[in-house]
Amino acid sequence: MEAYLPKRNGLYLNLVLGNVNVTLLSNQAKFAYKDEYEKFKLYMTIILMFGAITCLFFLNCRVTDEIFNFLLVWYYCTLTIRESILMSNGSRIKGWWVSHHYVSTFLSGVMLTWPEGPMYQKFRSQFLAFSIYQSFVQFLQYYYQSGCLYRLRALGERNQLDLTVEGFQSWMWRGLTFLLPFLFFGHFWQLYNSVTLFRLAGLEDCKEWQVFMLALTFLVLFLGNFLTTLKVVHQKFQKNQEKVQKNN
Repeated sequence: MEAYLPKRNGLYLNLVLGNVNVTLLSNQAKFAYKDEYEKFKLYMTIILMFGAITCLFFLNCRVTDEIFNFLLVWYYCTLTIRESILMSNGSRIKGWWVSHHYVSTFLSGVMLTWPEGPMYQKFRSQFLAFSIYQSFVQFLQYYYQSGCLYRLRALGERNQLDLTVEGFQSWMWRGLTFLLPFLFFGHFWQLYNSVTLFRLAGLEDCKEWQVFMLALTFLVLFLGNFLTTLKVVHQKFQKNQEKVQKNN
């Protein structure tokens, strides 16, 4: 019965939507909202990939860069709201992956406010190339994870409201060797972005506060993504070893 009773919104939803009841009253409505969330992520991933390609290879223009960065801010803000609504309706999004999109929203907002100048131009191509790669990996993750979730739901092992995430979880163990190298490469690219920005922040010509703040934010993203993925992989190896020992 608790799944169908109205719930109080969390602090974030209260700030954004006010005291509005966001409880979906049927399993069909919940699954339809979750399915719409997944489609939104997929379509926006494709749009952002083409947007980054256009800015990197065809339009070296501050206006188009600002449009792209604004689109990133809007996308991640929208994800945080939609995920909060899904969690209010029973979706099990936990740990770092709850915070990940908030940190990404902040990073995109800082990028949006970074003024044109030599420091911006030195990092621009690297950031756009990273955005292309990130969209590509998210595209791979969507199809791989949605396939895993479909099989597990059919077997009754996963909740109907479980979501795809920008990372690795224990239920994604099948196909591990395929997906993990792409994820780890993306994690270390975030670290490379952080190191590059820290070096730029140390230059005498660097006057923008955004450079140091972006360096810290990329470092937080790297640590969160990398350590969370390592934790999941380690836990899965331990469980597999325990199963082998029991069978022996």
